[in-house]
Amino acid sequence: MEQDTKLDFTGQDIYIGLDIHKKNWTVSIFTEHFEHKTFSQNPDPELLARYVKQHFPGANYHSVYEAGYCGFWIHEALHDAGINNIVINPADVPTKDKERQRKNNRVDARKLARSLRSGDLEPIHVHNRQLLEDRFLIRLRCDAVKQQTRYKNKIKGELNFYGIIIPDQLANARWSGAFINWLKTIPMVKSTGQKAFSDLVNELLHERQRLANLNRDIRQLATQPPYRDKAKLLTTIPGIGIITAMILLTELGDIPGRFNNLDKPKITAKSKNCFEN
Repeated sequence: MEQDTKLDFTGQDIYIGLDIHKKNWTVSIFTEHFEHKTFSQNPDPELLARYVKQHFPGANYHSVYEAGYCGFWIHEALHDAGINNIVINPADVPTKDKERQRKNNRVDARKLARSLRSGDLEPIHVHNRQLLEDRFLIRLRCDAVKQQTRYKNKIKGELNFYGIIIPDQLANARWSGAFINWLKTIPMVKSTGQKAFSDLVNELLHERQRLANLNRDIRQLATQPPYRDKAKLLTTIPGIGIITAMILLTELGDIPGRFNNLDKPKITAKSKNCFEN
């Protein structure tokens, strides 16, 4: 009688550490009892899924990678391929001194797989693709606000550099239509200086129009599900307008689902900048 040698890992857990790079991934695979293999592969979630399913059929697959430039499409693709993935903050990975001294892709991947197996990793919250794209719009507005401020400071710096005094009647009307019209009439000695200053003013006007368009798009987004009712409720709080409400909703996402007490929510430095206006 032939002996059945078919592999069966039903009920067992397989742990996969991924060191993610644009052109390749370093993969380290641990079982519950031993280290299987550390190798490089093309950046393809389906390729990884086929490998683990072929070598560990029937197992429960768990993987982890560090949050970074690659975003979360890999996280979604791994879940779709049947791998229970988590994304973590790189600063939260337990690291031995020897690993710091010998840091490379293989060491990092093995460290992630080992820590995943040990239960030492706490995942970050990953928003769905729809919310991430909405947040992209909100953060683009934050960048536009900062860019507009840079142009304003640059113009004020040039006025001071050339000793150009702002007229008294415009001193309290900075960046109004009348103030912009006055800027356009400022004479420079040479055509090069005139062109440079005119370009600077035009860049400011372009950024103002860009910001106005983004504000319009955000206000339109606030009238649609799933933001409409929540944004309307938030704007009943004194000091919170539509833009601030949308920043809160897209940065924090599903507040009741993410935070079970008042001590957990934190506003990061990046999200704090979005409140500038």
